[in-house]
Amino acid sequence: MARTFSVSDSVSIAASPSLVYQHVCDPALMGRWSPENLGATLCDPQGPAVVGTVFDGHNKRGSLRWTTRCTVTAAEPDKLFRFRVHAIGLKQPRLRGPIATWEYRFEPTAEGTRVTETWTDDRRSWPDFVANLFDKAATRGSSFADFQRTNIRITLRNLKAALEAPSAML
Repeated sequence: MARTFSVSDSVSIAASPSLVYQHVCDPALMGRWSPENLGATLCDPQGPAVVGTVFDGHNKRGSLRWTTRCTVTAAEPDKLFRFRVHAIGLKQPRLRGPIATWEYRFEPTAEGTRVTETWTDDRRSWPDFVANLFDKAATRGSSFADFQRTNIRITLRNLKAALEAPSAML
């Protein structure tokens, strides 16, 4: 079966593109919304993430925990935030290679901001049958595209709820 290499979903949030971007461009905060990510440690925690910022993402799925090494590849305030995942490991991201790219686009709307989250599978050199077997084992039966489609939906729903709450940070 051929793989789906990219999935995305969108949500409208009653908040300005600036406020939404400010939260999403801080990888340490992602654990507040993601069902799998626990947050991140920036290798140089000075200021907001910019192109070239490197961070380690901390993740969990069931009892399994792992760390990814990521580099910010686009940081256009209020418009676009993107990072590439290029290493993975249990406690340290030692296994290097193209893994995935995550992208967040922010579009102003009459009500606030439309946020689109996209996951792209960067494992292009893997034969489909190998990737499909690995994906089913790692996700307990799904392709990564289907698995990430669900994660994206949950993340966006949680982000919306957090930023539309009366106590949302300014």
